[in-house]
Amino acid sequence: MTLINQQIVLASRPEGEPSAANFELMETKVPELQDGQVLVRNHYLSLDPYMRGRMSEGKSYAQPQPLGEVMIGGTVGEVVASKNTAFAVGDMVVGMGGWQDYQLVDAGQRGVLQKVDTTHLPLSAYLGAVGMPGVTAWYGLTQIIAPKPGETVVVSAASGAVGGVVGQLARARGARAVGLAGGREKCAYVTEELGFDACIDYKQHPDLKSLSGALKAACPKGIDGYFENVGGMILDAVMLRMNAFGRIAVCGMIAGYNGEPIPMANPSLILMSRLKIEGFIVSEHMEAWPPALKELGTAVATGKLKYRETVAEGLASAPQAFLGLLKGRNFGKQLVKLV
Repeated sequence: MTLINQQIVLASRPEGEPSAANFELMETKVPELQDGQVLVRNHYLSLDPYMRGRMSEGKSYAQPQPLGEVMIGGTVGEVVASKNTAFAVGDMVVGMGGWQDYQLVDAGQRGVLQKVDTTHLPLSAYLGAVGMPGVTAWYGLTQIIAPKPGETVVVSAASGAVGGVVGQLARARGARAVGLAGGREKCAYVTEELGFDACIDYKQHPDLKSLSGALKAACPKGIDGYFENVGGMILDAVMLRMNAFGRIAVCGMIAGYNGEPIPMANPSLILMSRLKIEGFIVSEHMEAWPPALKELGTAVATGKLKYRETVAEGLASAPQAFLGLLKGRNFGKQLVKLV
């Protein structure tokens, strides 16, 4: 029986904000397996802000997403056919299967597929808290911010898949965690469910003076570490409150993902406060993944690390779910359920 694979490809590059017209849903036949290959039925697709950068041709840390090819993306799924002795039918795996129902891979390539254990962790967690977002949070917090007990760590996009983990890891290390999120519901989740010490609704503070005042109230001893996901005015407000020798881990700048310039209002603060500002890409630090996944997996399995998922149904829903993610409409990790 011939299997039909639904795929979403990048049809055109966005000019400014992306739209559903930049994507195209296609159908192809799944080829016959060759020796060494594995066929995976993807169960969940991960949607992440970095994908917006890949859609454009501008300078970036990674190659642009090629036109006419399946959109890049992390996936978890089940091996449904195998001609590779390392993988058996029924194995649950995580990989970069992209925006499609099936992925056919040469499983002999190192790191293309990783088996995962769903005995104590749900499959979807391997795309969130126990996957790339979780490791991103772990690396930025532990290797760049490196908080000491009693210090204050601020996190932007605190209700998201990365930000929520950052604050919980900071609290576990004895630091105060203060989040920034959009809306009362998200802020309530950040403090009541994730256990942050405070959360600022940035939508209630439309200018630099107001937001800086809110940060001063929430961080009376100043800010020692900042995990940056947004950029723009939020970064400016945080820098005004940073303590001497503060550390800023730059994970994302979603305020400028559509090509908008993101000027810094007071760059002299870097010198005045002797700040350490370091950008990082978690895929360039593979040595950090084993210790990170060990801590994250144990914390999720024991209920100490909480997370939330927003799940869209079916591959065809991926473009609109992705556009919603860029607007902050998701709550926690954005996934697409494919099975």
